[in-house]
Amino acid sequence: MTNTRTVELKGHIIDSGMMQQAMGIVMDLGGNFDIEEFDVGRQKHDTSYCRMAISAEDDDDLQEILHELHQIGANLTDPVDAHVEPAPADQVVPVGFYSTTNHPTDVRYDGEWVPVEDIEMDCAIVVEETDGGARAYTKVLNAIDEGDLVVTDEAGIRVKPPERPRDSSGPFGFMQGGVSSERPSESLIGEVADALRETKADGGNVLVVAGPALIHSGGGDALARLIREGYVDMISAGNGFATHDIERGLYGTSLGMDMETMEHPRKGHKHHIYTISEVIRAGGIEEAVEDGLIKSGVMYECVKNDVSYVLAGSIRDDGPLPDTITDAIEAQNAIRKQAHQADMVLMLSTLLHSVAVGNCLSSTTKTVCVDINPATVTQLLDRGSSQAIGMVTDIGTFLPTLAEKVLDESDE
Repeated sequence: MTNTRTVELKGHIIDSGMMQQAMGIVMDLGGNFDIEEFDVGRQKHDTSYCRMAISAEDDDDLQEILHELHQIGANLTDPVDAHVEPAPADQVVPVGFYSTTNHPTDVRYDGEWVPVEDIEMDCAIVVEETDGGARAYTKVLNAIDEGDLVVTDEAGIRVKPPERPRDSSGPFGFMQGGVSSERPSESLIGEVADALRETKADGGNVLVVAGPALIHSGGGDALARLIREGYVDMISAGNGFATHDIERGLYGTSLGMDMETMEHPRKGHKHHIYTISEVIRAGGIEEAVEDGLIKSGVMYECVKNDVSYVLAGSIRDDGPLPDTITDAIEAQNAIRKQAHQADMVLMLSTLLHSVAVGNCLSSTTKTVCVDINPATVTQLLDRGSSQAIGMVTDIGTFLPTLAEKVLDESDE
């Protein structure tokens, strides 16, 4: 006996490849489809619509197909209220709970579509009844409380992937999800600069995710300048980034290498641990700035300009600096808070921190990932950050060029 359900796809489903992707999913998973209605947009700005009957030999196969279709934005035509079950214990979700994508999502509850707040991938959805009606929001598994009403399976869920109309231009149009070292970097950096200025002009927040290579390659001054001029609202990094930034101000070295001569001075390899010791003695980064120990650099500008920073620790850290969050869950929560506030994210030469922040971002957040290693950019996109654009280039070249285009060209 054949099992059949009907789904619909709306939007720029041809230009974005959604239509082709949906057909591929059905065939790859052994199902069949019958297109019942297909309205094609005639103009560039017109959207298209497709209603498709999906069938499979048994219900389990059909549910697997519907699950995969749901992830790309194909929704059932006969929506019902979402299924919710109370969490049986703290940090325990019901069997078959709905695991989120990073796309904007609605939940149907009590006959009404409710937008899910703070959407990010790999979370549960909790529905809460309030005096003003129901609200829905994401929770990571370790934040689930006993009794939370958790959404299960795909019923009553509507996913809305970002649209890509035919005439999209700029880095956040059709260039989404692209990775190349052969793109015209100068013009692309100019478009990133335009997006950065537009984000700030619209009152948005910019988050920079930075790795130690940014300091080693000479990009620290450019980032400090962007912070000083008000183009950066938050920094997410690790103990190493802050240490090498402060080390440069104290000793003129980064990880023991003289930033001017590129030579390794005698005892230079000890500078980073000396730096950590001096900051600990001062009581922290802010105290070291107030005491006059730290007089320049990225962390200096963060303190002077009230730019919030999260330094997430790792098993590899020396010291660490007093400001480093050594509890992994606490660090995740701090990163998640930043990510939910960000309207644009620059990920600069750090694989682990980029993936960590990328996991917390909505697919509507403008994201730029820059690294000299193509694998870093590719891994970020493979993790699901499809909204990101990738540039494979030297961060020491990218950042000064970006700062010049954002600051100098805007003064012309």
